[in-house]
Amino acid sequence: MSKFTHLDDAGHARMVDVTQKQPTVRSATAEAFVSCAPHVVAALRDGTVPKGDVLAVARIAGIAAAKRTPDLLPLAHVIGVHGVSVDVTVTDDGVALEVTASTADRTGVEMEALTAASVAALNVVDMVKGLDKGTEIREVRLLRKTGGKSGDWHRE
Repeated sequence: MSKFTHLDDAGHARMVDVTQKQPTVRSATAEAFVSCAPHVVAALRDGTVPKGDVLAVARIAGIAAAKRTPDLLPLAHVIGVHGVSVDVTVTDDGVALEVTASTADRTGVEMEALTAASVAALNVVDMVKGLDKGTEIREVRLLRKTGGKSGDWHRE
């Protein structure tokens, strides 16, 4: 029955044992997009959002989230998150976030990158919701990953 790695022979959830795997250099990049009304985009560009520097808070929140991924995802491994970059760009339609997480560990950082992108996007929403309750998060997704047993992968 256990062709799913996160299930034991009885079908119960388990954390995959990666003890015997050798650490390798790995990275993953994820993105999220926060769709904002034109007046919110203007406030972001002008730096007049009442709660403060939205982009700085999003960056810090994303970095912190990457390091806390196993606290949020019960079957995620505790790994050394050795690098996280959170690029934030205000576009005409909202805020584009791209996060790259890296490690030299026994398992990948895809979930760390996705968690960071998601939490950074949530922080943008939190900081601008007073200006527009209709702000929404779209397109949280993995863009690419490198390293590990399965090798490199890139979204088409």
